[in-house]
Order: sequence, then structure tokens, then C-alpha cells
Amino acid sequence: MKVGRIAGVEIYLNNFFIALLGLFFVAGVLGKGLIAFIVVLLHELGHVAMARRLGVHVSDVELLPFGGVSRMGGEVVSDPSKEVYVALAGPATNLFLVGIGTVLKNHGLLNNDLGLFFLNCNLIMAVFNLIPALPLDGGRAFRAYLARRTGFSKATYQAAWWGQFWGIVIIVGGAVGLVMRLSGLDVVIIGMFLFYAATREKNQAPYHFIRHLLQKKDELVTAGVLPAEPLVAFDTVRLGKVIHAFLPQRFHLVLLLDRNWHYKGVVSEAQIIDALLSKGVDVEIGDLIKVPRG
Repeated sequence: MKVGRIAGVEIYLNNFFIALLGLFFVAGVLGKGLIAFIVVLLHELGHVAMARRLGVHVSDVELLPFGGVSRMGGEVVSDPSKEVYVALAGPATNLFLVGIGTVLKNHGLLNNDLGLFFLNCNLIMAVFNLIPALPLDGGRAFRAYLARRTGFSKATYQAAWWGQFWGIVIIVGGAVGLVMRLSGLDVVIIGMFLFYAATREKNQAPYHFIRHLLQKKDELVTAGVLPAEPLVAFDTVRLGKVIHAFLPQRFHLVLLLDRNWHYKGVVSEAQIIDALLSKGVDVEIGDLIKVPRG
């Protein structure tokens, strides 16, 4: 559901967040629900501000129970350092608000129940989002760290798996807390949505990976020079397997060997991407250097 537009960015509310606000209303604490909405919105605007500072376009934001999803230019994913800065800007915003709120509280300006809830909500938002699991901010920083070592695709699947794991942990913990009357249904809802969002991230990984590959040429054009990353592969290996070894901000050169370990030639990343788009993932990389018979 669209709720407005801020600085040219469309703001949407996810249905799970609407359900969470409904629970606050039923419990008679809608004021706290509105504070939670403001905290999540400010958290996400922190991401937007950092993204724009780094020159990344942001089209819209979807607010979730534990943060949000900003639809940004693909360069934020292809550049791990940018992804880290943008990801950590959200929790940093919440911690900044905790500091401001603490100062106000110490001066007697924030001592009511809603004021303390504002402080706690910001603190929980910051700490929770630092968990290294997609789609949380800590998960995006974790993926950026892994991507430099294992490649974008493997990093995404691993960080999303942790998101699913923590979603299940929160669901089980929330259910136990509900039975023992230690927590409310909101904890279970957050756990369910975390599992759902992590699964969505995993399912979208191939799409994001293709976008990442398509931007590789633009990276080289923009930077002028990129570090080279050599790879060695048999000429019968399919392109779909080769590309999963590609690392961000590296230009790859693949040295090909036949099954007798004889040198066959070198294929560049640009050739592989062009062949991938025109012929598909099942093409053997050796086909890229075969000379047609006259």
C-alpha cells in the first residue's frame, strides 16, 4: 500500500507491517504502533540518504516490520563497499536517534511511556538489523564481505540461508514466549516475515546475479582499469559454472585446458558474458575459442 512520497521516493507499506499495526490497534496501543512506523521510516531514509550520497538512484521504499527494502540502482550490489555503507546507514540512523533520545531523557524531556518506547524501538531496530542474515542490513554487509571471496551468487545464497535460519529461531522463540505469556504475537509475525523475506532473496539471487554480470562492462568503462583475476578451467566446463566463480570489481581471464592438460587458449569475461546472453548457460566455454572450419 502506497502511503506517500518523500524527496522523490515512493513509500509503500508491506502487508505484514499493516498486520503488525493492526495488532497494536487491537491491543489498544496504536500510539506505539505509529512510533514503530516512524522508527522504521527513519531507518529506511538513512539508507536512502547514504545511497544518494554515493550516487545511487533510489526509486521507492517498502517498509517491513523490521526495516525495509529500497529499490536502488544495481551498482550498490556490484560494489561491495557501497553495499556496506548503504546497509549500515540504517542501524547508524537508529543509534543516532537513541543518542538524541537519551540526551532528551536525561533533561527530563522524554520520560513518558511513549518516549521510552521510542528509545527501545530504535535500539532493537539497530541491533536486530545487524544480524548477519539477509535481508537484514547485517546480512547485506555479510554478503558484501563474502562476495569478494566466493562470488556474488554463493554469498547471496549463504546470507539468505542464515536469514531463513534466524526466521525459524524467532518463530519458535516467539511461539514459546506466547505460550508462556512472555511475548506477543508480533514476535512470531516478525519471524515469519524474516523467513519469507530471506526466501525471496534466495529466489531472486539468479536475477540479481545476471544484473551484476551485465554491469561488469560498465564497471570497466567507468573505472578505466580493474584488477585482473585469473581462472583456470577445462574447455568442457559450461558457462553457467564458470560465472559463479566471478568476483565483484575484478575482470576475469579464464585460461582453458583440455582433458590432457594442454593449453587451449584464453577467454575474457566480456566474451563469456556475451556468449551467456546469446547462447545460454549450457554452452561449453571451449566453444568460445573454436575456429569454424572453412
